Amino acid sequence: MSEQIQEIKFLVQKLRLAHKGISSFTRFLGAEAKRGSLVENLAGLRQGGMTKDMAWSELLEEKARKHPDRTMLRYKEERLTYMEMDDNANRTANFLLKLGARQKMGIGIFMRNSPRFLDLFFAAQKLGMYVVPINCELRGDGLQYVINHSDVQLIACDAELLDPILAVRDQLENIRNIIVNDIEEEAREFAIPPDVDLLSRAWHPMASCRNPKVGYAAGSDMCMIMYTSGTTGRPKGVVYTVNASRVKILTVMAGVLLKKKDVYYTAFSLAHGNAMLLTVTLSMSMGTTIALARKFSASRFWDDIRKYDVTVFNTIGSIIPILMKQPEKPSDRDNRVRFVFSAACPADMWKAFEKRFGVTIYEGYGAVDSGGKGIMNFATAPVGSLGKPSKGLGVFRVVDDQGRDCPPGEPGELIFEAKGKGQGIPYYKNEKATNEKVRDGWMYTGDKVRLDKRGYVYFVGRNTESMRKGGENVSAYEVEHVIMKHPAVEDVAVYAVPSDLAEDEIMASVKLVKEADFSPEHLRTFLSDKIAKFAIPRYVRVVDEFPMTNSHRVIKGVLEQEGVTPDTFDALNPL
Repeated sequence: MSEQIQEIKFLVQKLRLAHKGISSFTRFLGAEAKRGSLVENLAGLRQGGMTKDMAWSELLEEKARKHPDRTMLRYKEERLTYMEMDDNANRTANFLLKLGARQKMGIGIFMRNSPRFLDLFFAAQKLGMYVVPINCELRGDGLQYVINHSDVQLIACDAELLDPILAVRDQLENIRNIIVNDIEEEAREFAIPPDVDLLSRAWHPMASCRNPKVGYAAGSDMCMIMYTSGTTGRPKGVVYTVNASRVKILTVMAGVLLKKKDVYYTAFSLAHGNAMLLTVTLSMSMGTTIALARKFSASRFWDDIRKYDVTVFNTIGSIIPILMKQPEKPSDRDNRVRFVFSAACPADMWKAFEKRFGVTIYEGYGAVDSGGKGIMNFATAPVGSLGKPSKGLGVFRVVDDQGRDCPPGEPGELIFEAKGKGQGIPYYKNEKATNEKVRDGWMYTGDKVRLDKRGYVYFVGRNTESMRKGGENVSAYEVEHVIMKHPAVEDVAVYAVPSDLAEDEIMASVKLVKEADFSPEHLRTFLSDKIAKFAIPRYVRVVDEFPMTNSHRVIKGVLEQEGVTPDTFDALNPL
């Protein structure tokens, strides 16, 4: 297809979306008039940001009044309406009050996905508390760090995740109460000590589901701290205040993309922005149904999609190869999915994935610490591209290490102009990181991208995941992408380990497809004609599982600490 015809197709799609955008914004203005914040927010938008936003609990209450009997959540065999979810949040809030919860107090949620996670999330906000969703894969020092750094005084965990909490209990500085979710079926196998509080008490027959009507004292109050993945270093806590939650902007986005009868599925952890911001917030905004999996399972994924009649779901680049490597089935296209929200989809798998499963991919870029900046390809840009940033996001640049603009084709860091209200990226108790994120009027994303000659943006990798070998910079993301093409590899992490020389040695840890035939020597041969010789990993290690973030990214810091283990293949010493 010629570039001219392609651009016409993109323009037509942009016009369709623009029409939906006008309708969505009109509905937003009507909602703001009812909320009494229309004048303030119109004035704020002219200055670059929303003046008066809202907490997620307020959005739930709105939707419970408007759509009391509409299904909000499906989880396993549970089906809960908007009114039932609001009632459950109220009863949970009243339970927290009895434990001494109050405004501005923090609660950590160390739980896998379930309705009870959301009950606690909304309940805490109804009391004017701030919520800290915690990666349920953290253990030891990493878990202790987030709990202590966030200053939470209550911690809620699943019964199956109580042991990691108890293992660091003596090092927790501020915790007053440990709340154990003993409601899930997974809790039946675990003995629960008597000196903790049981979440099931919130469902006592005499428990009240009346709204406690506490709320936040001011719009500047924190309502959530969401920690970054921390794949290579300490996670940073991104602060969301009531008036900088970006909930209302997401409601406008929801009106452009979703339909009222959509069923939006996620298998990603609610402790990450992908699930909480994209799936939960967008679904609530339109009054649609959320379909929730406890955790990601490649073998059960499409069964869930069919079970819940899913029409929209999220994925990330590392998930797509995993799904593609599952055995093909006649039922692969047996689904009602309208589109898939993807991030970093491998360009060479894009069309193959769409064809095999009968779906359309919308590619996007964003992060919990991006200050609302993002780029989306809603079939408005070439396959493999993130698209172009909208003019509403302001000026963007792609710069090298000296801050010079990169020419088309040359990778550099993506930065956005930061001006107006709500453009700062506050990290909790980390002024240094906050100042480094936004400086001299620009927000630095830490992500490397490249532009093509038409101005479309393509993701290259994280700045922090670049290695130096053979006098060249090596992108871990690009090496991982090629290794994923090996038929025996289900997942991979590439990272640097110390070298006897001044540069890095490159190491790859791989998780294999079940019963796959694999040898490290064959992997190196496989890579020999696909990437530069200096980029081929010297070390190769096979692992059963990876330490993962709640956004299904490998925690490379753990692998880097483990280094070259006795079971690692060394190409220089193959015996």
